[in-house]
Amino acid sequence: RKRHRDVLCLGGILSVYKFLCLCQVVMSLSMISRKRKSFINQPAPPGYVAGLGRGATGFTTRSDIGPARDATDVPDERHARLQKKARPHENDDDEGGEEEEDLNDANYDEFSGYGGSLFSSGPYDADDREADVVYDTIDERMDDRRRERREKKFKEDIEKFRQERPKIQQQFSDLKRQLSSVGQDEWLNIPEVGDSRNKKQRNAHIRPDRYTPLPDAILQRAASSQLSHSSLDPRQQIYGGLMTPYPGAMSVTPGNMTPGFATSSRIDLNQIGEARNSMLSIKLDQVSDSVSGQTVVDPKGYLTDLNSITPQSTGDINDVKKARLLLKSVITTNPNHAPGWIAAARLEEVTGRMQTARNIIMKGCDVCSKNEDVWLEAVRLQPPDNAKLVIAQAIRHIPDSVKIWIKAVDLETEVVAKRRVLRKALENIPSSVRLWKAAIELEEPEDARVLLGRAVECCPHSVELWLALARLESYENARMVLNKARENIPTDRKIWISASRLEEVNENFHMVPKIIERALGSLQVNGVEINREQWIKDAEECNKTGATHTAQAIIRSVIGYGVEEEDRIDQWTEDAESSTANEAFDCARAIYAHMLTVFPKQKNIWLRAAYFEKNHGTRDSLETLLQKAVQNCPKAEVLWLMAAKSKWLAGDVPAARSILALAFQANPNSEEIWLAAVKLESENSEYERARRLLEKAWASAGTARVMMKSVK
Repeated sequence: RKRHRDVLCLGGILSVYKFLCLCQVVMSLSMISRKRKSFINQPAPPGYVAGLGRGATGFTTRSDIGPARDATDVPDERHARLQKKARPHENDDDEGGEEEEDLNDANYDEFSGYGGSLFSSGPYDADDREADVVYDTIDERMDDRRRERREKKFKEDIEKFRQERPKIQQQFSDLKRQLSSVGQDEWLNIPEVGDSRNKKQRNAHIRPDRYTPLPDAILQRAASSQLSHSSLDPRQQIYGGLMTPYPGAMSVTPGNMTPGFATSSRIDLNQIGEARNSMLSIKLDQVSDSVSGQTVVDPKGYLTDLNSITPQSTGDINDVKKARLLLKSVITTNPNHAPGWIAAARLEEVTGRMQTARNIIMKGCDVCSKNEDVWLEAVRLQPPDNAKLVIAQAIRHIPDSVKIWIKAVDLETEVVAKRRVLRKALENIPSSVRLWKAAIELEEPEDARVLLGRAVECCPHSVELWLALARLESYENARMVLNKARENIPTDRKIWISASRLEEVNENFHMVPKIIERALGSLQVNGVEINREQWIKDAEECNKTGATHTAQAIIRSVIGYGVEEEDRIDQWTEDAESSTANEAFDCARAIYAHMLTVFPKQKNIWLRAAYFEKNHGTRDSLETLLQKAVQNCPKAEVLWLMAAKSKWLAGDVPAARSILALAFQANPNSEEIWLAAVKLESENSEYERARRLLEKAWASAGTARVMMKSVK
């Protein structure tokens, strides 16, 4: 009992202690609530501006709205703000940082509900964590399914947008990269940039006098006020100036003795205008020709001629002066820099100073005598008569420049002179393919064949020269030329294709596939990669030029290169459609034929081939294809019907009946075939046959369509 009493006493003491602690907490909270206003923790209302009541106004800075970009600009991912998805368990330690959820009507959506989570304030246990992991895994899996395509499309959109509207830093990126190759000497030799301010800004501290024309009355008043007297009037000496000439009490003749009115000092502005015209006429007379008596300037139409002059340059005069100064500094500090001379000459050309431009470029030719661009610019600026002299000097300084020789040929007007220049050029540069081509184009076929024989000796690695020589030779000689070309250039496919076309032209069709097969094997042995798309393009070119056997042989040989087994039908179908779009019908026909050889039981391929022959082939080719199609796919009703319709449209009704009879044997209960047979007989006025067929159709395929056909 004593122990029980002690326990009760201890429990009472603890209860009193808890009560006192609770009272203390309540008092402290009440004190805090008295000191802290109720609206402190609440968000500001929309449109609230701090201090607006006492006259302060809000403003927005660039740091608040981000960099200046166009509204249609694609956002840059580098500056996107990274938002971390918060989890409820991440803020478990910070209990005081929990924000009250916004459950207003403005945040509610009929479909998705409130914008936030209704249960974010609840406990976050292991089941929630496991559910989040599962959902995150599903989201990542769904995101990975099309991430590559989405990123590729986004990258293409960004690149396309940057190409249309590049940033300024992208426009100067190549120039920034070139700064890495600038040496210290070149950096020190960069000329100083002049003052970019205009004349008005430079002379702002100097206030020039401004003259404004004044009225005549002001000029007369100023002239009268500036008159002076060298002696005093006797009356002024006697009366001490009390008898003034101006109106007054003691004036004898009021106002008549005023010096301003007594003298005749009026300024005649008409005389001033006449004097100005006289000065202008004197200046115009000074520029007249004293020898012939003819005036260089028309005095009457002088101003009109000035207005009719078209300025040579649309730029500002100050900009031209700055550019001229800069280019002068460039050619002075680095005289061996050929582009500087060319730029300086073109600047003078644009401004209309042709003779100055010619002088500058000729100085550049003297300094940079081994640069062909400077000589070509000098030839361009010179008149035709002097251009030949300049090009002759250029040839003496640079005899191995192909561009200068070609320019010399262009300056000649006669064919004989062109041939003479080209022969001299080939003597100096016998290995230039461009010069050989230009020389061969000016010759007759027989002389061109001789020149090509010499050209392939000097340029044995030029495929175009070998092929041109083969075209001019006979069949036997062309075969020899192509064999030599293969020996010198074993890695070029065009030689093999030309050999195949040569055999096709001479009706050696059995040699065409052999040459193509040997070509592929030889190129692979010499380390050449077989580019399937390029070979198909070559086949299409052969098809367009009439070499159909070569085109089909190429298609059969390269159609299977680099194609996976599961992608063969899709890839070959795409190739056939591409060839059809490019009007290479023989190539498309060869692709369909190869597909039918590999997949003879595919009804869709037979249908595609049949439609192709129907649109781009002949009736015979279509009927031949359909005959093979029904043999490989006898259950395909549409193929039987197409074959019968082709015979019917050609007027061969018995052949159409026989095809439908064979179709009945392969498909005895086919509604489509029965109806097609009935239609064939009814269209040819064979109504008794049609009725008998319908009676048989009722017995084997009594469908609603058959009944409706019987009623009709």
